[in-house]
Amino acid sequence: MPIKNYKPTTAGRRKSSVQSFADVTTNKPTKSLLVARKQMAGRGAGGKITVRRRGGGSRTHVRTIDWKSEKLNIPAKVQTIEYDPNRGARIALLAYADGYKTYILAPHGLTVGMTVVTSKDKGEPTVGNRFPLEKIPVGMQVHNIELQPGAGGQMVRGAGAAADLLAIEGDHATLKLPSGEIRRVLKVCMATIGTVSNPDWGLVRWGKAGRSRWRGIRPSVRGKAMNPVDHPHGGGEARNSIGLKHPKTPTGKPALGVKTRKEKQASDKLIVRRRNHDKNRAA
Repeated sequence: MPIKNYKPTTAGRRKSSVQSFADVTTNKPTKSLLVARKQMAGRGAGGKITVRRRGGGSRTHVRTIDWKSEKLNIPAKVQTIEYDPNRGARIALLAYADGYKTYILAPHGLTVGMTVVTSKDKGEPTVGNRFPLEKIPVGMQVHNIELQPGAGGQMVRGAGAAADLLAIEGDHATLKLPSGEIRRVLKVCMATIGTVSNPDWGLVRWGKAGRSRWRGIRPSVRGKAMNPVDHPHGGGEARNSIGLKHPKTPTGKPALGVKTRKEKQASDKLIVRRRNHDKNRAA
């Protein structure tokens, strides 16, 4: 997906770019696969704000994505490649031979008319096919990877992302994730061959505050510009230092560079090497 730039007729247009949408084949989603999206404004199930600076935005519908792909050994034909307002990647509408239709995360290079299949047996390692990791040739790139068998894809789902299958040893497959982390996953977990579509998504320049508001992202205010009652950095004229040894979150917890992963987790033994961010920070 190339990035499109317009003639800078306004200040916001001068600094912005947009997606070309050349790979999208239709702008009418399948109604039976749409679900109304409730506005949560960054709040969790308890009604409390868990993610700050969220709210508003354009009304969207959630596209029901088939993360598990439980219809095995049934060829599915790609009918459309569609835009999804809830993610950077494209989605593909599949029509199975038995008439069932569903959306999947579209791999890069998947086009209308191609056929994909999900199987627990070894098959043709082409883009879009989904197999257990043990049935995929070592060295290939995969995405939408399960962490537990049958749980559905949970890892490597962002636009342009892919994991490298490094090895199959014993009961586990070794993967190098986009973050640089190398970890082991049960070899019976399913994964889709290829790279997630829309790799140029990260190159889009939003250009003006209004485009962020359309996406439901509200403005961010510095802690030092607040009052002390609202933030540990607050007080003063917003030009002085925060007056603390280390920066803190609004609730007083350490911020910026502090590890947040809980210690002694069961999955620690599956991580061969932590992500590059942690490695650089340790150095």
